[in-house]
Amino acid sequence: MVLIGAAIITKTGKPLLARVFISDMTKARLEGLLDAFPKLIASEKSQRQHTFIETDSVRYVFHPLDNVHVVLITTKASNILEDLETLRLFSRVIPEYCRSNDEKEIQANLFDLIFAFDEIVALGYRENVNLAQIRTFTEMDSHEERVFNQIKIAQERAANELMTQKAMELKKLKAEQRKSGRTLGSSATAISSSSVPLTAIIDDTPMRSAVKQAPATTRESSKALKLGSKNTDDDHFVKQLRREGQVVETSLRVSDTADAGDRTASEIGSSTISRAPVHIKIEEKLSASVSRDGGLESGEVLGSASLLINGPQFATVCVQISNNDKHGAQLQVHPNLDKKEWLQKSLLKLKSVQKPFPVNMDVGVLKWRLILNNEEMLPISINCWPNENPDGCVVNIEYTLQTENMTLNSVVIIIPLPPATVPVISECEGTYEYVRSRSQLVWNLPVVDESNKIGSLEFSTSNGQANHFFPITVRFTSADLFCSMAVESVQKMDIGETIQYSTESHLITEKFEIV
Repeated sequence: MVLIGAAIITKTGKPLLARVFISDMTKARLEGLLDAFPKLIASEKSQRQHTFIETDSVRYVFHPLDNVHVVLITTKASNILEDLETLRLFSRVIPEYCRSNDEKEIQANLFDLIFAFDEIVALGYRENVNLAQIRTFTEMDSHEERVFNQIKIAQERAANELMTQKAMELKKLKAEQRKSGRTLGSSATAISSSSVPLTAIIDDTPMRSAVKQAPATTRESSKALKLGSKNTDDDHFVKQLRREGQVVETSLRVSDTADAGDRTASEIGSSTISRAPVHIKIEEKLSASVSRDGGLESGEVLGSASLLINGPQFATVCVQISNNDKHGAQLQVHPNLDKKEWLQKSLLKLKSVQKPFPVNMDVGVLKWRLILNNEEMLPISINCWPNENPDGCVVNIEYTLQTENMTLNSVVIIIPLPPATVPVISECEGTYEYVRSRSQLVWNLPVVDESNKIGSLEFSTSNGQANHFFPITVRFTSADLFCSMAVESVQKMDIGETIQYSTESHLITEKFEIV
């Protein structure tokens, strides 16, 4: 299917919007095609029960929408069934962005419609998107900006609270000094030696400066500035983001230990794994698309193993791998490694010591690809049943752990909702959150294993159709891999000396959707 352009034309023949999707279509040529369309509709030849018209060079596929026509111009060789399906999506976009189908309303939302059209078609070919995805893409909501703004508000709120608290302390101190007949100056030394410097109390410094001075306080102070206090609304927001599976690194975190205030944000966000002189990282990424009616549409697992060497004396090591893969994954070793040694012994060994591993840099040594043939190969399955009724929709969602020897952590199931609809939860295993800005219901499960391999969520909405609740996105992590790879030993190539090593392995979801 090659889609030349799309247009919205009044029934009198006036073009309100036109968008070309191929580069070799000139403006004059497009105007000629649009001018010919009303004449073709009015001709006797076109008086038939069809919504397409063919000329010698192009095909018009159109849909009447009140006082306008939504028109697609395609090549004659394109698939008419795909054309009609694309036309239906174009027709649904207009009521999504316009309150009515009249000329003024469409002209007031032209750019929104153009952006939406561009999400449907790219370079003349239909994109695999639905209406909910188009709305998400065109909103261009910045998750990072919202996080930054929430953190900034928390900083300002905490600084205000500190200033108010210290002002009250200073006022109380002055009152006590007046009672005892002393002046403020006689106790200036005592004040300045408190847990917060005197300048932080009496100087009219900006809010940002007060925040920067906070780390200078001593650890013994019980009234130090706690920007990441757990009882603030912003920290609740950051926790919510983490439950959604987002990684949020911020310098506002406060640990339960006394030494947490001295650590930087990068140290707090760093991995807790203790790394040896040779560190091997094994990672798999799962991508899958599952039909809502059952059946795997596409699925694959991409795996990789990388080495991190922290000294030149370890740059010529060889790694013995235990390959217990039972799925028949396609494996490839790095060109600088001896492929014969890998095939015979599962040994990752350099071809030549003259080309050692780079130091202090992750270098990939092995990668594999596993094609998933059926839905049963997925670790978890999601079953969604939206039931439409006159009062709205009742939605039942059930998960089932299919691979019982796997433990899934931080499982997040994201269900799209109809716009401006608040769900009413009647049953939930785990926790849930309603994200109003994205019209999403987020179902969180900390761990899914044999002890809770089946769980369900039931909620209702006041409006909506079954299509509003798809695609469902699933995210999780796991220490268990599809292709069981493990490190048996690490040795130096020349002398065979055993080297201390550390490993980490995990499975993450790249894109897992029920469509």
